[in-house]
Amino acid sequence: MKTKMKKIIVIGCPGSGKSTFARRLNEITSIPLYYLDMIWHKADKTNITQDEFDFKLNQIISKKEWIIDGNYQRTLNTRLENCDTVFLLNMDVDTCLLGAQSRIGKKRVDIPWVETEFDEEFKQYILNFNKEQLPEIYNKLSRINSKTIIIFNTHDEINSYLESLKKEYKK
Repeated sequence: MKTKMKKIIVIGCPGSGKSTFARRLNEITSIPLYYLDMIWHKADKTNITQDEFDFKLNQIISKKEWIIDGNYQRTLNTRLENCDTVFLLNMDVDTCLLGAQSRIGKKRVDIPWVETEFDEEFKQYILNFNKEQLPEIYNKLSRINSKTIIIFNTHDEINSYLESLKKEYKK
């Protein structure tokens, strides 16, 4: 029997592998994938307004199925209220720094430009994530019921999960 996931959020520190995991999840399940970075950011590195962002997010949330990749703490409660499954990628800071650094100069489907340097402010955000963002994420997760919450601490755990999911979806 297939997993009953229909409305999925993927959260975690930048560089943890959220977008890669979300893409692989999409390939296995065929559930439509939406990247919050592609909604928020414009190609010229400016942003849309919060109202525009909220409108677009609500359009996605109103659909029958979705995978939403991205943190965006301001809208996390809304996504938690509407999802049935949460994947938290809780990787160590070194893994996240390497992950973020490895994508410099590469075209990606989850952001509308090619990063040309490892921005110092972004690097600091990653360094502070486990202290400043993660406790609030765990606090919010502790207050929700009737949702499936899966936390990955290593990429090996992710790969094992996805392999088992592939077998389940082949049936």
